[in-house]
Amino acid sequence: MPPPRTRATLRHRLAELRGPSVPLKALDARALAALAANPGCRRRALLDGAGVNKAALANALGAPSSFGQSQFAFMRGNAFEARVKADGGAELLRLVHEKLDPTAEPPADALVPDLTAVGPEGRAGRTELALREATEARRWALLDHPMLALDVAGSPAFLEPDAVVVHPDGRWSVVEIKSFPLLDGSADPAKVGAAARQSAVYVLALEEVAARLGAHGHAEEPEVRHRVLLVCPKDFSNLPTASPVDIRKQRAVTRRQLARLTRIEEITDTLPEGMCFAPDLPQEALEAAVETVPAAYAPECLSACELAFHCRARSRAEGAVTAVGRSLRAELGGLTTVDEVLAAAHGEAGDPADPAVAALRRAAELRAEALASSAAAHPGSAEARAGREVAVCR
Repeated sequence: MPPPRTRATLRHRLAELRGPSVPLKALDARALAALAANPGCRRRALLDGAGVNKAALANALGAPSSFGQSQFAFMRGNAFEARVKADGGAELLRLVHEKLDPTAEPPADALVPDLTAVGPEGRAGRTELALREATEARRWALLDHPMLALDVAGSPAFLEPDAVVVHPDGRWSVVEIKSFPLLDGSADPAKVGAAARQSAVYVLALEEVAARLGAHGHAEEPEVRHRVLLVCPKDFSNLPTASPVDIRKQRAVTRRQLARLTRIEEITDTLPEGMCFAPDLPQEALEAAVETVPAAYAPECLSACELAFHCRARSRAEGAVTAVGRSLRAELGGLTTVDEVLAAAHGEAGDPADPAVAALRRAAELRAEALASSAAAHPGSAEARAGREVAVCR
């Protein structure tokens, strides 16, 4: 009987998978939100849990990805965040008061605790202490880049929101600062949606902190607000403005998806000893290691995962229908490859009683009828040639 798995032995195993000299790449909220959006991908769950740098791995596999933020956008975002937090966060607290809690007293003398500590575990502990002290003080407090810990599939993830504000009534709010503009009070829905999913991860982590404080009897369990504040430049200026975003839907979805993730130890138990994802290994060895862990590729991965190009190439080579979208894959039932779909549509395979097979055959019949009608009306057209090809195939 194998010895019981402990957190220390799991960390050691994950370090072996990452490579003995490869530094850990910590999970951030953006990666965690993308992971929760595709909980069936054991490959991403393992690589993120082990702290593998997927961008370096993709380069070593010969399938580099353009996913990520440009250096210019990164510098612009940092400059804007520094402006919002200048003077002890006075402007940021003003926006929080105006948009989220206008009936409270103005934040004239807010606490700004020092969150410095050694290592992510130390910073997470210091953040928890600061939240407890600010909540008991019943006054405005601004926590600049606090560190929060969230258990993800059996592996801790350390998250760093832009800011967390404690209100005088003891409630907590997440503040997300982005460099894309709010034009006439609204922004790109896709970018706002991504920010909402990211904020939902922070809210879940804060709720775990609040539950611990309540369980230890330090105070009544604090409430984490489900309306976060999105701070962005106003129009085309560099002046900050803000909009409240209700993230209850994103929080519920993210919580459910994270709960469905296969635990990391269950995945590692299926892997051969000595397997490693170090980017300095030969490409053939890396490809074999990556293919040992099943993936769940979908087109959405292109905007969320550094390994997307590699997984897309494999998915296309295998003829997997997921390469054209999850919604289509769901409608096709047990037909998992393009060859199976075409065979079912042409009546060469498949159970006629299967609704997906019946729908495919009906669609093929309607297409053939449409091409035949068009060919009759226009004998020399491309449709006529296609109709003749269909007739020959039949």
